Amino acid sequence: MPQDIDPRLLRAFTVTAEELHFTRAAARLYVAQQALSRDVRRLERELGVELFVRTTRRVTLTADGERLLPYARRVLAAQDELLAACADEVPPLLVDLNTEGMVSGRVLARARELVPRHELMARFLSGLTGAAADLLAGRLDASFGYVGGLAPVLRDALSHQLVRYEPLAVLLPYGHPLARLPEVPLDALAGESVYAGAGTPGTAEWTGLARRLFAGRSVEVAAPAPMAVGAQEFRRVMAKHRQPVLAVVDFPVMPDTVLRPLVDPVPLAPLSLVWRKELRHPGLEALRAAAAGLAAEEGWLDPDPADLLLPLTLH
Repeated sequence: MPQDIDPRLLRAFTVTAEELHFTRAAARLYVAQQALSRDVRRLERELGVELFVRTTRRVTLTADGERLLPYARRVLAAQDELLAACADEVPPLLVDLNTEGMVSGRVLARARELVPRHELMARFLSGLTGAAADLLAGRLDASFGYVGGLAPVLRDALSHQLVRYEPLAVLLPYGHPLARLPEVPLDALAGESVYAGAGTPGTAEWTGLARRLFAGRSVEVAAPAPMAVGAQEFRRVMAKHRQPVLAVVDFPVMPDTVLRPLVDPVPLAPLSLVWRKELRHPGLEALRAAAAGLAAEEGWLDPDPADLLLPLTLH
C-alpha cells in the first residue's frame, strides 16, 4: 500500500466512477482519454486492486471501487477546502498569448474555468524568443510558441508541452494575385518576398521557421523591417509594401487583407505551452489540463499525414 496517493489520480477515479464512461469523464476533466485511462490504471497498481470492470459495452465499479469512492470524495473535498483557504496567497499567473484571437486564448479561457478562484492574467506581446527572456527572469510565467526555434540555451532552461500542430496560412492584401484563390499552394509563393518578422529579435523563432519552410522553394523571407503594431498601422504597411505575411489559420482578421491557408502540402508548425522549469502554480496545471483537453476534443495533435509538411520538428 503506498504512503502517498496523488490527488489527481483520486480525481480521475472519482469522475470516472460518477460518469461510468471514460470519454465523458475525460471531457469533464479536460484531459485526453488516454491520459485518464493511464491515471486510473496507475491508481489501481498503487492500491493493488481493480476499481472498474471494463467491457466494450459498459464500465462498472468493482466492490473495491465502491469502497474507495466515498473516501476519495472526502480527500478531494478536503483538498478543495485547503486550496480555497490558501487561494488569496497564490499570486496571479501571468500568461503571454502573443496575439488576441488565437488558440492560446482558447486554452486560457478553458483554464480559467478549471480554477475560477485563481487569477490568470493575459498579456499580448509578440514572439516566444522575447517572452523566453521574461520567463527566465521571472517577469512572466507562461507563454505559447514554437519552442524548437529557440536557441538551445533558452530551450534547455524551459519546460514545454505540445499543444497543437498549427496549419500555416498567408495574409494577403486585397488585389494581390493570390488573394482570389481559396487556398494557396505552397509553390505558388515562388518569387514572392514574404514577411515573417525578420530583424525583430523577439520573434526570431518565427523567422527561423519561415526560412526552413521556404528553403528550396524560391520564396524569400522579406528583409528586416519594424513590426507594425495596431490595426491601422498594419493596414498602412500592407497597402504600402503589399507583401504576403506568414501567419496561422486562426490569425485574427486584419483590415484590407484576406487570410488564405497554405496547401499542397499543408505546412504545420508545432505550438507549445512554455514555462520556466521551477514554476509551481495551480494556474499552470490548469493551462496544461486545458491544452490537453482541447487537443483531444479537436484532434490538434492528430493531423492527417497524407498531405502535411512539418517545417519544424522540434517541440
